[in-house]
Amino acid sequence: MSNNNITKDTPGLRGLSDKSLAWLFITPTIILLLAINIFPLIWTIYLSFTDYRSNQPGREIEWVGLENYRDVLTSPDVWGYMQTTASFVISTMLIQVAIGFALAMFINKNFKGNSLLTTIILIPMMLSPAVVGTFWTYLYQPQTGVFSYIIDFFADVGPLDMIGSVDLAPWAIVIVDTWMWTPYIMLLCLAGLRSIPEYLYEAAEIDRANALQKFWYITLPRILPFLMLAVLFRGIENFKMFDMVVSLTSGGPGSITELASINLKREAFENWKTGYSSAFATILFVTVFGLGSIYVKALNKVKS
Repeated sequence: MSNNNITKDTPGLRGLSDKSLAWLFITPTIILLLAINIFPLIWTIYLSFTDYRSNQPGREIEWVGLENYRDVLTSPDVWGYMQTTASFVISTMLIQVAIGFALAMFINKNFKGNSLLTTIILIPMMLSPAVVGTFWTYLYQPQTGVFSYIIDFFADVGPLDMIGSVDLAPWAIVIVDTWMWTPYIMLLCLAGLRSIPEYLYEAAEIDRANALQKFWYITLPRILPFLMLAVLFRGIENFKMFDMVVSLTSGGPGSITELASINLKREAFENWKTGYSSAFATILFVTVFGLGSIYVKALNKVKS
């Protein structure tokens, strides 16, 4: 049915142009997005310039200017949390990209049980991060956990306290995040591999190219945008990782696994420093947005 027939059959829409109809349909969505995303962002930026405390709603709000930003940027603890977050993001990205790409190369081959194996591998990413953190907490128990038993069986090192050890706790988080999200990277890489035309490999075989040459000159350049896209998505998600780490270590032992997002929550909802935490959140937002924008430009150059 054409737009003219719709306007004729609907009295309230008579005389509206196609452009007006389009705005009529998308306006509710725009209003919803503004209410959910834009307004909280603007309100957070406003609060970052004040000494507001959310546990004292009747208290007069005092404008403090850039004081909160100065306190955040000059705090050694904040820089420590940012360093912990950066180490977590880089470690997980390197491991997940390597394993995810290798799995995608393996799954891309036609063999019996391929579909079943793919489904099994994808199961972890379908679970809730909070549930995954709680589940692995039991697996990491030094006396009764399956993980400790397996490590002791192969390495004979005795019970391992993965969560309670200062040296092992960061790796405990990396292992869980890798287990959960490597399938996501595998899926993107698999989509890239299956988008490569077969005639490119056939032409390479005619030119007597070996497997390494076909990988280097055909596979890698074609799949590189998919790999970079996977790194972008997972990097942003890992930078704001919260629920899985809280369920697993709560930032401990001490503050060795306290990411920036966890410290932000403590400042906002335990210390009730709403203005300070708003400035911290704004800095994190600008950091992620800036790095993401630079990365997207690099991605566009690779795609072109």
